[in-house]
Order: sequence, then C-alpha cells, then structure tokens
Amino acid sequence: MSQSGLLTQRRFAPFFWTQFLGAFNDNVFKNALVLLFTVQPPADLALGRDALVNAASGLFILPFFLFSATAGQLADRMEKARLVRAVKLFEIAIMAVAALAFHLHSATLLLAMLFAMGLHSTLFGPVKFAILPAILRDDELVGGNGLVEMGTYVAILTGTILGGVLVSQAGWGVDAVSATVVLVAVAGYLTSRGVPEVPSRAPELRVDPNVFAQTWRVVGFAREVRAVWLSVLGLSWFWFVGALFLAQLPGLVEDTLHGTPEVVTLLLIVFSLGVGTGSLLCEGLSRGKVELGLVPFGSIGLSVFAFDLFLSTEWHVPSADAVGPLAVLADPRCWRILLDLGLIGVFGGLYSVPLAAIIQHRSDPARRSRIIAGNNIVNAIFMVLASGVAVVALGPLHRSIPELFLAAAVMNAVVATYIYTLLPEFLIRFVAWLMMQAMYRLRVVGIDTVPAEGPAVLVCNHVSYVDALILGTACHRPVRFVMWWRIFENPWLRWMFTTLRAIPIAGRHERPDIHERAFAEIETALGQGELVCIFPEGALTYTGEITAFRPGIERILAACPVPVVPMALRGLWGSWFSRRGGKAMAKVPRRFRSRVELVVGEVVPAATASAAHLEARVRTLRGEER
Repeated sequence: MSQSGLLTQRRFAPFFWTQFLGAFNDNVFKNALVLLFTVQPPADLALGRDALVNAASGLFILPFFLFSATAGQLADRMEKARLVRAVKLFEIAIMAVAALAFHLHSATLLLAMLFAMGLHSTLFGPVKFAILPAILRDDELVGGNGLVEMGTYVAILTGTILGGVLVSQAGWGVDAVSATVVLVAVAGYLTSRGVPEVPSRAPELRVDPNVFAQTWRVVGFAREVRAVWLSVLGLSWFWFVGALFLAQLPGLVEDTLHGTPEVVTLLLIVFSLGVGTGSLLCEGLSRGKVELGLVPFGSIGLSVFAFDLFLSTEWHVPSADAVGPLAVLADPRCWRILLDLGLIGVFGGLYSVPLAAIIQHRSDPARRSRIIAGNNIVNAIFMVLASGVAVVALGPLHRSIPELFLAAAVMNAVVATYIYTLLPEFLIRFVAWLMMQAMYRLRVVGIDTVPAEGPAVLVCNHVSYVDALILGTACHRPVRFVMWWRIFENPWLRWMFTTLRAIPIAGRHERPDIHERAFAEIETALGQGELVCIFPEGALTYTGEITAFRPGIERILAACPVPVVPMALRGLWGSWFSRRGGKAMAKVPRRFRSRVELVVGEVVPAATASAAHLEARVRTLRGEER
C-alpha cells in the first residue's frame, strides 16, 4: 500500500490524527502561555519575564525525565488503544483546568497545567511509537513513521503559529485559546475511539513506583541490543542538533537578518516543511523497508548544509532597517539561508525516520514500550545538553550564532563517524544503497513472502557478484549470506563480509574444515531464528542459464526443517558484474541504471524442498529473461 494510502486505513488514520491533535494542542497551549507571560507578566508570581519563560520550558520537559519509565511500563502492560483513550481523557481534564486558569489569570495554575501537559506527552510517547509495529506491516513501517514525523512537525508548526496568533488578539485572544485547547482535546479523544486494539505483550508486568530505579532499568533495556542502542544515540543526537538550531532562530533573525518576530515563524515553516519532506521521501527511497543506508546519507547532508548555513549567515550583510517575512523572501541574499535551513530539515528527516523505525523493528515486542521510553529519556537529556552548549558558547565563550552552526556541523560529522565505526552496518548499507541506485533500477515482486520473523532459507539463481547486495537491500530483514571462502578471504573486503556476518563455505574436498564449519554455522543461525541465503548453483553462471542445484540445501533442511523462499533475479546477465563476454568486472561498463527484477515465490515447506524441486521453482520464477 502507498504511504498516502495509509491515511485512508482505519487501522492507521485514527491513530495518526490522535497523535497529530495531541502535538498540535501541546504547542497551541505552550506558545500561547509563553507569549502571554512575555507580554503580560503575571501578578501572582514574583518572577521576571525570562525566568518565567525558562521555567515554562523546563516544566514541560521535566516529566520526560521523571515519568518516562512509568509510561513505558504502562504501555507494555496495558492494551494500547485503551491506554491511548485514557491519556486523551486526561488531556481534556488538563485543558479544562487550563481554561479556568486563563480566566482566573493564575500563572501558578497555568504552569501546573503545562507540567501536566508534559506528563500527558510523556505518557503518550511510548505507546505512540510502540503501537506502529503492531498496526503496520514491516514494509509499511518506514512510511508510517514518515507520516507520523511529518504530522508531528506540521502539528508543532501550526500549533505554535495558532497559539501565538490567538493570544495576541486584544480582548478575546485568551478566551479563544481556552476554547481551542479544550475543543482540540475533545477532538483528540474522539479520534482515539477509532484506534484499533493492540493486546498487551506483558500483561503480568508490575508497575514499579520507584521512578529512578525504573529510569535506569529502561535505559538498560535499550542498551541490550547494540543496533537499537546506537539508533537511540543517533536519534538523540538529531534532537540535540535540532534543538540547537531551533533555539538560535530568534537570535539569528534579530542579529543577522534584522528581521521582525514574524521572520522567526517563516524560518520555522521552512525548517518544518523540510523535515516533513525528508520524512515522506524515506518511504520512496527505501522502497518501504527499514533502510539503514539512509542514515549516513542524512547525516552527511546535515553536516554539509549546517556548514553552508555557517557560511551564508557569517557572510550575510543585513539591511539597515528591520524587515518582515515578505522582504526576506524577496531578498536574494536570504535565499541561501532559507535553502540551507530547509535542506537541514530534509536531511534530518532522512536521518531520523529510519532510526525510529529501527528502534521499533528490532526491539523485543514485550519490552518495546519501555525501550521507547528509554529512548525518550535519552532524547530529553540531549535536548537539555543542547541548551547548555548554546548558553556556554554564546555566553562565557563569546561565540556568534554562525560559529555555533559551524560547531554543530563539525560535531555532527565527528559523532556520525564514531557511530558508523561502532556499527559499520549503517555505512555498508549506505554504500550498497548508493551503488544500487547508481547501477540499477530495481523492481521487487513478492518480497512480502519472506517471513516477518523466524528462520527461513532463501535460495536464488547466481548471475553476478552483486546478487547478494541486491537481495540484501530488497529484503526487510538482515540476511546471512553463504559465500565462497576465497572471496570471503579477500583482504580488501573481508572486514565487510565479517561485519555482515557472511558464512564462508568451501567444497567438501577443497577445504573440509571450512565446509563442515559452514554447515554448523548455518544450523546455528537458523536455530536463532535468522534468515540464511544460499546460491545452490555453487558458482556464477557462465551462460546466463540456471545450472543444477547442488544437494547442500537438502543437508541444511535435514538438520533444520525450516521454510524455504525461492527467488529469481532477472536482467543482470550482461551487467559489468556478470560473466557475459568474459571475466566479470574486467570489461568496460556499458550499462547504467538498467532495469533489474527480483521475483520472490511462495514459501516451500521443508518436507518438499528438494534441490530439484527448488531449481524448478526458481526457473519458473525467472522465466525466459536472463
């Protein structure tokens, strides 16, 4: 199903609009409150304007530190749709009290309700992202996350704008804000009534009231799977960079652009549209699967355009008079700044959406909500750190805002490089993704046949040296490839094959030790529920035709009777990586962006999966096209 088609599905649309309205309401209320405190400092609190504004920001984020662990436990223990509706009823109660507080001009009560809205968001966060893998197929997960990310940024932007516009209206503005937040909360509850039921994976879980012990514990859960933990750190780093940039927009507008306050809104619109665009692009670029290759692509773009934003703001000569949004849009000197900010958002979306999908996809379903709660805690810590870095850099260190952008670009490059050295799978998938995009136009048919979980053997015809890359990028799960030991031992490539946990194999008489070790490792991998791919022909084709399948597949299935998924590659014969016309990769490349197909057949039970039967199935899938 297409990404936009999810918005018409009852299993997804009510959830999407529920989370959209919640984020929208948060920002209507928060921005209206901050602007109200800025324009009319309250009489019931002996705090200055800046202290009130900072207190408001701190109170909203504080619940993420205090109650994320509890929220994760609740989301794992309870049926998720029921919890969503309970949180939405809580939101209605909060907003009703907030409306009363606006009427009474009580800053104390308003700040208390802002803290309560932070608690509402804290409770909703784990269930929000834990519910997606339950209501979406694996090939819809990236698209669904992209829609949620896009919707969240649009909700933040429109809520921020509406809250500011309403509260600034003399006489009736505060009443309008009060009515809006209550009505939106009610609308959020009504949409939540359509969220499909998602049974608890851990109904016996006891909710521990010790928030500090549980906070440490849920962060520990996130650290159990290395790929998940590095994705948490990577996503938290995105929030660090995003918070650093967004917090500087008012100062950038005032000091560099000499713009009016409305220009800040323009820059927010540009950045938010960029993130939304990047989030939506993920689904198309990854062909609907969790594509790790987009993460390095996004991080590179973040550093490149953050550096260019430093150049464009450092060299910008502002107008003598204050300018508004229309003047900024009409000034060619500002276009580069707007473009940089928008592209930072685009690459931020390409970077963050796959990471969020990885966390959901690779987390233990029984602990998924608590792992996401741990992610939220780490995200909040990084956002607070971003504020601290900005305060120190712009204060005691006397750095300028453009210099802060330069520091962010450099830090992002260093952090990204470090993460990719810890988990080279990200970088390898990026190189494979770029290679596939440059060399081929890949069409995949029937990939949903591959089991979403549990062990299986993939069998495919062997046409070229990039067959494994194509299968690996097309499949929505990590695959262990069985490969000839001499290629595995290549000194230039062994690190990559080792990182991808390829299994080297040799002929029985060629290297009996490697031969037996390969079958033992295959048996272990299948016993651990992994996918293993073999090319039963045993070598690349010299003619383009499929040769007889060797009996090794029967030995594998005799030891591990798991399902077998037949696959066939079409269109690779004649490519630079095939043996057509001579030795592979020894000819001048003549074909770029050629059309290639991977056709996946129905699962074959182990009991009927003989070598001859599988060969016949692959021949049928391939047809006449080589």
